[in-house]
Amino acid sequence: MQSAGRALEEALLSALSEQRLTVGVYEAAKLMNDDPDSVSFCVLATEQYECDIALQIHFTLIQAFCFDNDISIVRVNDTRRLAELLGSEEAGEPADAHCVLITYPADSSWEDPALEKLQGFCEETRTFSQWVPAVTLPEG
Repeated sequence: MQSAGRALEEALLSALSEQRLTVGVYEAAKLMNDDPDSVSFCVLATEQYECDIALQIHFTLIQAFCFDNDISIVRVNDTRRLAELLGSEEAGEPADAHCVLITYPADSSWEDPALEKLQGFCEETRTFSQWVPAVTLPEG
């Protein structure tokens, strides 16, 4: 699981540098509705969302959409760390880091070893009936 956390961190940082991230529940829902084929991976930050019924509903819908469109998905339990990785805390704005999508680049020959490792991790966990595996991000 630790290697999956490192792979997630690498994939997020790579996608961030290439401007292939969509951050926010509403932004993610809009992208998945408009262009689901552009989405390669979904990250849900599930920390403390149990108190927010609207967020629970959005998470359920996003997960269902990901399953229907063969988009790999993981949960992280540290929203603060996820926001920190995305640079949103440095900007002074609290970003909605509850949902992050990684999209494919325009270049079709692109390969990301970290993202491939994550997708393999997701496939492996599905064999154990863990449909949305939890990943721990390494501390920065």
